Amino acid sequence: MRSMVWALRSLAVAAGLVFGAPAFAYDGIVEKKVFEMPSYTTLGGETIKNVRIGWESYGTLNAAKDNAILVTHYFSGTSHAAGKYKAEDKVPGYWDAIIGPGKPLDTDKYFIISSDTLVNLGAKDPNVVTTGPASINPDTGKPWGMSFPVVTIRDFVEVQKALVESLGIKTLHAVMGASMGSLQAFEWGAAHPEMVKRLVPVIGGAEANAFLIAWLNVWAAPIKLDPNWNNGDYYGKAEPVKGLAEALKVVTLQANYWQWFDGKFGRKFAEEGKDPRAAMANQFEVEAFLDKAAAARAATSDANHFLYLVKANQTFVTGHGASLEEGLAKLKMPVLLIPSANDIVFFADENMRSLKDKLGKITKVEYSEAITGPMGHVDGLFNIAKAGDTIAKFLAQ
Repeated sequence: MRSMVWALRSLAVAAGLVFGAPAFAYDGIVEKKVFEMPSYTTLGGETIKNVRIGWESYGTLNAAKDNAILVTHYFSGTSHAAGKYKAEDKVPGYWDAIIGPGKPLDTDKYFIISSDTLVNLGAKDPNVVTTGPASINPDTGKPWGMSFPVVTIRDFVEVQKALVESLGIKTLHAVMGASMGSLQAFEWGAAHPEMVKRLVPVIGGAEANAFLIAWLNVWAAPIKLDPNWNNGDYYGKAEPVKGLAEALKVVTLQANYWQWFDGKFGRKFAEEGKDPRAAMANQFEVEAFLDKAAAARAATSDANHFLYLVKANQTFVTGHGASLEEGLAKLKMPVLLIPSANDIVFFADENMRSLKDKLGKITKVEYSEAITGPMGHVDGLFNIAKAGDTIAKFLAQ
């Protein structure tokens, strides 16, 4: 069986683990900072008190404060887009290949900002700061649990906007992100077109279609079937760790493409000499890999946060209005669409290619098919450098 380190670096992006990255890293140790709001009113009109999110930055904000790029993270990601917290960290942030001096997101030119979202999956990760169901409700002194207000992609954006404005930034050179990060990018463009000069949605779409909504329901099911979930009332008790781990396995399978699994594992046994045909307990290597890696990720995650993220993604449509067309009509800034060829979360044809045609009637659109590989959706992380030149040219326009 491969080492656990290898497993953690190879698990799919949707399972939220740290992936393989180039040996080089953003120059400098990254500091995790905290942004706080006394209260925030959600799109649904409910109030959340004592909002806190973590954020980090790379590069320097210029005197005019007009060189900022906001990077928005994927479903189970965090604000850690580049660099390392400590020199001894095994791998840098997930988009380190394109963030740093001389890279496409050149920190000699740009000030890169990234923040943890509300209800971030990694609620137990010491490097994550987020407000969500696991947080204490100041009105009761107890964890919110499922009484936490439903939050949307728009709510993620509005909290980020408050963070950006707290830095004195009035316009963003660009907003860009992968997967759920692309949803946030589209929402930034629709909600605050006056602030955003460019959009770079990667491996994503402008709304959750019926097929994705259904898959997200399947992602959530193992948690709800775990008796320890107890309708979300598990804080201070046995937690639904097994259900959460199974949920992470499901999203891992969808986030990757069959070619990657076949190439990495084939039909090898988990343990030499233990044929899966000989005993029910014997596994294939791919099964053991999924079990161990998902369990490791579940240990730093919160099940209720997972469910709130599912809801935020299911309910997304650009602009959060009556129709997708209404939301897209607000996107007046140039857009660079970057799909992944073998993506089975956001299918390239259904999402990015159809958006190219729709947006082309509204604004300037560029479309890059540079990201290819055997991993499908997660190639938007592993192989983002393939689109590096295209991204750099787009940002320079």
